[in-house]
Amino acid sequence: MPGPLTGIKVIEMGFWVAAPAAATLLADWGAEVIKVEPPDGDPFRAYFAWTVGQATQVVPQFELDNRGKRSIVLNLQTEQGREVMGRLLAGADVFVTNLRPRVLHRFSLDYETVRARFPRLVYCQISAYGPDGPERDRAAYDVGAFWARGGVAASVTVPGTHPPHQRGGMGDHMTGAIAAGAIAAALLARERTGRGQRVSVPLLRVGAYMMGWDLSMVLRLGTRIETTDRLHPRNPLMNCYQDRDGRWFWLIGLQSDRHWPDLCRAIGRPDLLTDPRFATARARAENAPELVAELDRVFGTRTLGEWAELFDRHGVWWAPVQTLNDLAADPVAEAAGTFVDVPGPEGPIRMVSGPVDFSETPWAAQGPAPELGQHTEEVLLELGYSWDDLERLKAQGVII
Repeated sequence: MPGPLTGIKVIEMGFWVAAPAAATLLADWGAEVIKVEPPDGDPFRAYFAWTVGQATQVVPQFELDNRGKRSIVLNLQTEQGREVMGRLLAGADVFVTNLRPRVLHRFSLDYETVRARFPRLVYCQISAYGPDGPERDRAAYDVGAFWARGGVAASVTVPGTHPPHQRGGMGDHMTGAIAAGAIAAALLARERTGRGQRVSVPLLRVGAYMMGWDLSMVLRLGTRIETTDRLHPRNPLMNCYQDRDGRWFWLIGLQSDRHWPDLCRAIGRPDLLTDPRFATARARAENAPELVAELDRVFGTRTLGEWAELFDRHGVWWAPVQTLNDLAADPVAEAAGTFVDVPGPEGPIRMVSGPVDFSETPWAAQGPAPELGQHTEEVLLELGYSWDDLERLKAQGVII
């Protein structure tokens, strides 16, 4: 099995996105991941039934966040199920979960209990508001803890408008990526000390970290952060504009004074360089509506293809505003490794790649998302259970 985490064994007991996404990255990187599910499965398997009332055979979101794993069904409501779970953890390097603390405690899978039994285990606990705080058991999803309470939604809401909807899994995927990196760091620490530890990743903190620039202004200077629309940007050279056909693009002239002359040359308006309203970064900020209106008029005279040629010729930094359909067909995204072909039973399945590559230990997608309980018998036989044991566990409702 390729990847830098070859030889690492991960037990995942996670629902929906954040914990499964973290475990999927570990699987992509070479770890063996066993997904432990209750008899009715991870509810993410029925995503479309839950959200739009229509069940389908294919749930691309679930496939993305669960590829490369083996699935077993285990009824942890039973003593025998908890015994099997203990045997799984005894041979594991990592445990990843996003179940709420009260549920973990009920199954004797809280950190203190697990640490006492398996001191070398890296225990990754993903939560909404932290595993030890006063709201450790509050339900949230990433829409609640990351997007709403984490300050992200308000920070992208223009005054006088309603907060925009978050696209699915945004905070969860950020959290999963951070958790995967933290797990790798904890595994490195274990190599040095021989001891495992808890890795805690709250969605709320990921939201706060993502908004770290603005939040730092609040903490250090007491600044009240206000969101502006595109007609009133602080820097009109870091703003979106439309071409003649209505296609959007973004100017990315962060260093306003550096990029202003190049832009004026590209658009054929050297007169703007001597216009006192726009002569300095401060002046452009103070007169932003007038400059945006002027640039809107100019950009509305050509197509984006024509502007792209002029921008590149004159060193203007820019990027197209792409739809996801555009992105899926973007050759630059293809060259950057944005997509991966995952081996499937009927041929390769095109999926979104993880965001990381390794030059010396390259990873490869191991396979599609497993069916519910697809590997229960296989995994339990590896643990030393016999076929007679499996029949007994099935009769007791421990496995299916």
